[in-house]
Amino acid sequence: MSTINLVAAAKSQNRAAFDELCRACSERIFRTVLRITKNREDAEDALQEALMSAFIHLKEFDERSSFSTWLTRIAINSALMVLRKKRKSHEMSLDVPADGGAAPLQWEIPDHAPTPEKQCGQREREVILRKAIGELRPSIRRVIEINQLQELSMKETAERIGISVGATKARLFQAKLALRKRYRMKEVRFVRTSVAA
Repeated sequence: MSTINLVAAAKSQNRAAFDELCRACSERIFRTVLRITKNREDAEDALQEALMSAFIHLKEFDERSSFSTWLTRIAINSALMVLRKKRKSHEMSLDVPADGGAAPLQWEIPDHAPTPEKQCGQREREVILRKAIGELRPSIRRVIEINQLQELSMKETAERIGISVGATKARLFQAKLALRKRYRMKEVRFVRTSVAA
């Protein structure tokens, strides 16, 4: 029976036709999969998985390529899945020492989250900065709001406001200068208030 007829029969749930199709290319596909897994057992598992998957999805085989090419692609994907599963399953006990010694390993996972004090300080600084931005002259406040807070480029900021890029840069410079001055003054006031309290 020709390969085309075997494929047609296999698509009609003829198991013998499917087995014959697979027998013709299994050895070559196995060698391909073995090169990927570098392990005979994993290669056998990948090939078995591929054959089962091919049988289940045989109706989806559109015959644009040969059956052996289609099955090889499925087998390669199966082999890669086997490797992924093995990589994920490499686990190490946290109770057993790596060097075989008596004392168990102590694993400490560092907490990089800011402390509540730092979070509170950050919030206070944000409040002070927002208030300082709100107190800027409207023309320079608009530049800082568009360029810094909306994260637009200098050109986009200039277009949005309707002024030249040079004028935008100048206003942004003035805004930053004014903010530094006000922010420092407010922070000094805040520190004095905190110390007094």
